Amino acid sequence: MDRKDILEKGLLTQYLLGELTQEEGLLLESEIQKDSVLQEKLHQLESDLEKMAMENAISPPESIRASLVRAIDSEAKDTTIPLHRDSPKNAFNPMRLLVAASLAALFALTSFFFYTRWQSAQENFILAQQEQQQLQEEVQTLSNEVKVTQAMVSVLNSKDAIPFLLKGNQLSPKARAVAYVNHKNRSVWVNPQALPKLKEEETYQMWADVDGEMISMGLLPTDKELIALTYIDKAASLNITIEPKGGNDHPTVERLISNVYL
Repeated sequence: MDRKDILEKGLLTQYLLGELTQEEGLLLESEIQKDSVLQEKLHQLESDLEKMAMENAISPPESIRASLVRAIDSEAKDTTIPLHRDSPKNAFNPMRLLVAASLAALFALTSFFFYTRWQSAQENFILAQQEQQQLQEEVQTLSNEVKVTQAMVSVLNSKDAIPFLLKGNQLSPKARAVAYVNHKNRSVWVNPQALPKLKEEETYQMWADVDGEMISMGLLPTDKELIALTYIDKAASLNITIEPKGGNDHPTVERLISNVYL
């Protein structure tokens, strides 16, 4: 258990909410004592939880307060009644028993009321954390998409990238794909979106012809705008075939739909 695991797994929050086992709690407390960063994080979480509880708290119903006041007043009056001279001081007093029972019931009702409010605040706190985590994931996804777009722009605008149009043959006359080959930085990018959709159990695969040997460069899923493939030295041509889902270790020549010479 280290700081990274503790923060990523949300163990501090689980600790405050009492969701850890006794052993986990002791281990976490040991780490917190040794780490000032964890101490600060725990203090901040405690403050956030307390603030949320106070913001969601409401005063108990006036009926509870009124009942409690009446019970206390009744108890006070009862203590002023003098005992009969012939009655022992420890004689059974049903009024005292009734007041004690009333106070116990009011205490239980009040405790349940505030416990319910605490549970609500706790649930709101967990929900807020989940929403924050979801937002972070969405920001990360957007950041990754921006990086991919920047890479695509860099590929398309590079003066060293040579575009090649792969047209479909009689097997797939409407097929089109554009390959960008950069011999300087040894990269190959392909836009496969103009290739016809295939059956679920099929996929496109690109091959490089090197001295008569077909070497796989990778798969071409049609749902992506630009795909990076393996650069093959001394390739004489690029070739696209239709293969079983997941690709093949050798090309299905009879299902060759397009090729272009470099």
